[in-house]
Amino acid sequence: MPNTNLTLNTFLLLSMISFTCDYIEGAHPLILKRLVETNMTQVEGYGEDPFCEAARDKIREATGCPSADVFFLVGGTQTNSTVIDAMLRRYEGVVAVETGHIAVHESGAVEFSGHKVITIPGHNGKMNPEDLRQYLHHFHADPTWPHMVYPGMVYISFPTEYGTIYTRDELSAIKAICDEYEIPLFIDGARLGYGLMSPAADINLRELAQLCDVFYIGGTKVGALCGEAVVFSRGNAPRQFFTIVKQHGALLAKGRLLGLQFDTLFTDELYFKIAQHAIDMAMELKRMFASKGFEFYIDSPTNQQFPILAKEQIDALEGKVLYEVWDTLPDGRYITRFATSWATPRENVELLAQML
Repeated sequence: MPNTNLTLNTFLLLSMISFTCDYIEGAHPLILKRLVETNMTQVEGYGEDPFCEAARDKIREATGCPSADVFFLVGGTQTNSTVIDAMLRRYEGVVAVETGHIAVHESGAVEFSGHKVITIPGHNGKMNPEDLRQYLHHFHADPTWPHMVYPGMVYISFPTEYGTIYTRDELSAIKAICDEYEIPLFIDGARLGYGLMSPAADINLRELAQLCDVFYIGGTKVGALCGEAVVFSRGNAPRQFFTIVKQHGALLAKGRLLGLQFDTLFTDELYFKIAQHAIDMAMELKRMFASKGFEFYIDSPTNQQFPILAKEQIDALEGKVLYEVWDTLPDGRYITRFATSWATPRENVELLAQML
């Protein structure tokens, strides 16, 4: 006999509206359509196919970096650990803020590759250029530094874990410090589209590409089934990077899957259009919470919103809405996270407003 409890639980889960994260849906319909259309086309593997080549050309054009090295990797954690491992010497570590994704939510993947994540204070998820300068200055001023893990790279994310974004001036200041100390700047762009389309953003993709040494364009969280596009802006990929990608298990034999998705996302600016939809829904969500008197833990200008809910409000939403509870405040209220995506229906925001 069928498990009626499981069936009922599944029905209840599917009937709830969800704001848990930005990769709860599959892929944009245009991607699925092209996957079906090209399914029986025979091409080479490991990214040596015409779909990957077309995607690389479109990304080079979009970033304004005609000599960029572009690679397609399977996911964000693999991308972060692979890029960092490839660019660091065995005695070097990577500098990140305490709340940085690689320091908190990647299960020690960077450390597993043999490199320490060196943390410095964060400010609403962001790295302060002066904090970075002070850390590097004190490190090099310490006569015992050869006994320490050498800071060989700086890692930031755009947007951050708290939905905040860097201004052009802040990125320029961080890049200038990295150049001064001759270490590369790596930007984690898992949610890059949502950061660039934020109403608070004063930087575009071409400008961002010039203010770092390597970054990646997130697909998993912005419309793709899976995959990230790593861009070495000036053709500065480490030697044998392809081989290092394979060593890290981040290389897909059917590379066409990743290339075709990014080729679709960078056709007719689809990537930016669907990212804009997520931002529009997040701003509606933000206005709705504010109009009902809710406070926010952080003023986020991107697709992640952090309203503070009381226990009775948490209880009232149970079984109706999915979202994340991040922390508990001293007064017993809860910091929550509601995330929109490229596919969030406007109706879901309206239903949540009615429930509240």
